[in-house]
Amino acid sequence: MPCPFRVAVLPEGSRPFLRRAVVDGGGVVVDGWSADSDVDVDGLIWAEPRAPDALATILAAHPALPWVQLPWAGVEHYRHVLDNKRLWTAGQGIYADDVAEHALALMLAVLRALPRRARATSWGPPVGRSLRGARVTILGGGGIATSLMPLLAPFAPIVTVVRRQWTRPFPGAERVLPPTRLDEALTNADVVVVALALTPSTTGILNTKTLALLPAHAVVVNVGRGGHIVTDDLVDALQRGQLGGAGLDVTDPEPLPDGHPLFQLDTAIITPHCANTPEMAEPVLTARVRENVRRRIAGEALLGVIDVDAGY
Repeated sequence: MPCPFRVAVLPEGSRPFLRRAVVDGGGVVVDGWSADSDVDVDGLIWAEPRAPDALATILAAHPALPWVQLPWAGVEHYRHVLDNKRLWTAGQGIYADDVAEHALALMLAVLRALPRRARATSWGPPVGRSLRGARVTILGGGGIATSLMPLLAPFAPIVTVVRRQWTRPFPGAERVLPPTRLDEALTNADVVVVALALTPSTTGILNTKTLALLPAHAVVVNVGRGGHIVTDDLVDALQRGQLGGAGLDVTDPEPLPDGHPLFQLDTAIITPHCANTPEMAEPVLTARVRENVRRRIAGEALLGVIDVDAGY
C-alpha cells in the first residue's frame, strides 16, 4: 500500500478550509507538527501572515522539507527566506480577477471625480473624464493585467503594458515595453495602473521624477503594493495639481495612519487593501491548495511556482 502524502498546515486551527483542501486533494494532514517534530512531511501549507522568521525556524529544523505553499500572491515579506533547496509555490494569479475588478472601479471613480462628489456638501462644477479611448499604461504583465484587459475592452483604450518579458505579445495591448522604457510608457498616459510584484527594482517606481512625466490630468491606480509609490511624492504631486487623481488599494505605510494627507485630498480615494477580501480569497485559495496537493501526489507540475531568483 502506498505511503500517505503527509502535509502540515500551520498555524493549526487558523484556516480550517486549508486542512479540508489538503484532504480533498488526496493528502493527510499531520497534526502537531513543528520545528521540534521528528516526523518528516511531504509539504507545508504556511498561512502565518508576515512571520518569515517563524518559517525560517521551521526550515532550519527540517532542511529536507521538499515543498512549501504560501497563500499570498505577493511574497515580498518572505523573499529572504526563499531558497533553491525546495519547491516554493504561492497564490499567484488566483486573486487576479477580483483585484482587476477593483482596479477598474478605482479607475472609473477617480476619472469621474467620485471622491470629490462623495465628500461634497453642495452642488459642484461639471468635471470628469471618460475612460473611452484613453491611453492606459499598465505596469506589470501578470495575472492582474491579464484579467484587467477584457474588463477594459468595452472602453476601447489604447493600452501599453510594461513588463520584463516584453518580447512576448500581450493580448489587447497596443505596445509591450521593457522596464527600461518606463519613461516612454508614462509620457502622455491618461491612466497608470500599478499591478507589479514588489521587488527591489520596482520599489518606488513611481516617484517625483516619474510622476512628473505624466500629464496633469492623469490618474494613478495602485493595486500592487504600497511600496511601488513614494507616498510623499504622490501627495506632493496631487496637492500641486500635477496629477488628476489617485485610487489606492495599497499604501506605504499600511495601514495609512489616521489623518494622513491622502485622506484629506478630494482627488484621491483610498480603500483598505480590500481588492481581495477573505470571503473572495477562501474559495480560490482552497482550489489552489487542493489542486497542488493532487498534482504533487500525481507527480505533475504545480501551479504558482515562485521564481526564487526573481523573488516572486
